[in-house]
Amino acid sequence: MFNDADAPQPPKVLSTPLEINANLRQLLDSHDPLILTFPERSQRFQSYVVHVDKDSDVLALDELMPRDGERFIENGEPFRIEGFHDGVRVAWECNHALTITEVDGHRCYRGPLPTEITYHQRRNAFRAALKLSQLVDIVVDGKHLRGDGPLRGKLLDISATGCKLRFEGNVETRLQLGQVYERMKAGPPLGLNDVMVELRHLHYEERINTTFAGVRFHNLTGQAQRRIESFVYQLQREARRFDQDDY
Repeated sequence: MFNDADAPQPPKVLSTPLEINANLRQLLDSHDPLILTFPERSQRFQSYVVHVDKDSDVLALDELMPRDGERFIENGEPFRIEGFHDGVRVAWECNHALTITEVDGHRCYRGPLPTEITYHQRRNAFRAALKLSQLVDIVVDGKHLRGDGPLRGKLLDISATGCKLRFEGNVETRLQLGQVYERMKAGPPLGLNDVMVELRHLHYEERINTTFAGVRFHNLTGQAQRRIESFVYQLQREARRFDQDDY
């Protein structure tokens, strides 16, 4: 159903300053969220790249959310950072102490640039967008979902490995990056029940009062995987037919 070119690529380790700087600058310019994990801690924290300077060998990260993770940085505990940019996972480890400071009144953590980063093209699969008239209803629920009741929204696009969701209003406080939610349901024609998803991206667009979320499928059953791939393939065929009709 998907050819070899659509398969995820193996990770690469980048070690030249030029490659490292280019990838960190992409995370900076796109304001892509980062997930920080400490080996001895179960909690995950969110941050952003706020400054990259190859000449002075300086990298600065935004204040951690939740803020209580800052004490682990104060203690000099090592941690791992990962972010996603256009389907590419960029990850590195920080094993040295960071300086806690402020830039333009905003708290941040400064330290040297990493000496190597892992670059992993996780998703090369066709990502199928749904027509506005055919958006699929979805429900997200689980023990880690904050607030009362499940979240109801729409499925905007989908690939074999994940999908993009839309929710009315600002629901950022109900969700946490890196968290796994055990029960996502998708209505017909997709028809998924209790699929586990991991939140990889979260953004509230104030102008249209809408929250967008990117999730990655987690521990899919064979049946669910086949249903998703069949649905993506169907959308892919429809998109190709539509493109041909334009000529």
